[in-house]
Amino acid sequence: MTPYTKTEVLLQAKDLQLSYGNKCILHDINFSIRDIIRPGLQQGQVVSLVGRSGMGKTQLFRILSGLQKPTSGSIIIRERKPAEVSPGSIAVFQERAVRPGDMGVIFQNYYQFGWRTVRQSLLLAARRNKLLEGKEEDTMLQYAEQFDVIDILHRYPSQLSGGQQQRVSIIQQLLKGANFLLLDEPFSGLDVCVLDKVVELLQQVSLSDELKTLIIVSHDIATAVAISDTVFILGRTKGVEGSTLVRSIDLIERGLAWQKDVRREREFEETLEEIKACL
Repeated sequence: MTPYTKTEVLLQAKDLQLSYGNKCILHDINFSIRDIIRPGLQQGQVVSLVGRSGMGKTQLFRILSGLQKPTSGSIIIRERKPAEVSPGSIAVFQERAVRPGDMGVIFQNYYQFGWRTVRQSLLLAARRNKLLEGKEEDTMLQYAEQFDVIDILHRYPSQLSGGQQQRVSIIQQLLKGANFLLLDEPFSGLDVCVLDKVVELLQQVSLSDELKTLIIVSHDIATAVAISDTVFILGRTKGVEGSTLVRSIDLIERGLAWQKDVRREREFEETLEEIKACL
């Protein structure tokens, strides 16, 4: 097994409940995502949230992003900020409740500004990231090349295919530089070749910073498991209204994380069957 440790909590869901009137949607949601440390690597976190339709995945996704408030409970994140802007300054950390805009959010409908070209939208995102000051154009072009959208930078959203819109949305959030990226069905609408490229690039993103954390909501269980280090399963318990986390699976402990050819492993297929049995 690859040596690793899990250290500080980067995100914690505490006693989340969500109800609409008298109808319970989510109850007793508790989980945490910890900073993974691997010797000699910057290792980020990739977490998948799976569940059948109607289990409240979308609502939990919105709560995690700060776009929807739970009826009770909270999402606490640990963020890194420079102690001061000067040479040799060290990073300090603080914990606080998540706010809208803290996380890069990539929705399934790939919303884009219809009156801006791809280039204009991507440059706007890059200019919001202070760490890219002076190199916005170069960084944008680098991502465009990697995601194979360099030839469509002059186009408007209405001129893009679904797969192209998705890749542009992913690049936008990467350029903004948030430590947390929430992805709603990031593998849908992609052909096999592009899917493999997106998976590879998301893995590269997770290696760009040890605090970079990807949270994926997907019906493509096999692809989600293949890219993740942890899977949370949203389901229901008998006799209780609403959904909760019925199981979490640590793929690192099973030797299934960080493997390029993990789909060939017998334990991978067994894990998929285990997950499906919970859905």
